Amino acid sequence: MLIQSTPLDGAALIDLKRLEDDRGFFARSFCRQEFLDAGLDPVVEQTNISFNHKAGTLRGMHFQFSPHQETKLIRCLRGAIWDVIVDLRPDSPTFMQHFGVDLTEDNMTSLLVPKDFGHGYIALTDGATVHYQVSTAYTPGAEGGLRWDDPELALPWPIQPTVISSKDAAWPLLSEKPWGQR
Repeated sequence: MLIQSTPLDGAALIDLKRLEDDRGFFARSFCRQEFLDAGLDPVVEQTNISFNHKAGTLRGMHFQFSPHQETKLIRCLRGAIWDVIVDLRPDSPTFMQHFGVDLTEDNMTSLLVPKDFGHGYIALTDGATVHYQVSTAYTPGAEGGLRWDDPELALPWPIQPTVISSKDAAWPLLSEKPWGQR
């Protein structure tokens, strides 16, 4: 694995180190010790798959309140997504800053989303399939969210969302409800 830092402390891009031959390739996509050596949270409690029928499907911006925060490792297995994270740690020098990256079936890059970050993505292709490794089991009632179109965040979505859940469309704007409040 090739682990690269991002502009947001604790978030990382993980690329495959491919061993190729005439059969194809083999690559390690997760290694607890390599994550620990890089100072990353390697805990995996749950894995999830998300399938998106149409390009323009937006999921997010989600986070879990304490003590149920999640570290996530996100990879696009089929198609392409634009994945974005927002640093929600009030004591962080990058508080409320974002980082976005294309995750595709071709680049096979993963994004490590630290706990206390908002996370979301938009499907860039029909049939985009996303795999999540998550450090904590989902806890109903502990989920929070940021509005995908909040002008204070100014997230640069590469395409206009065409499919979004009513819950994700209804998260309050930062100006309407102080961040971190249930």
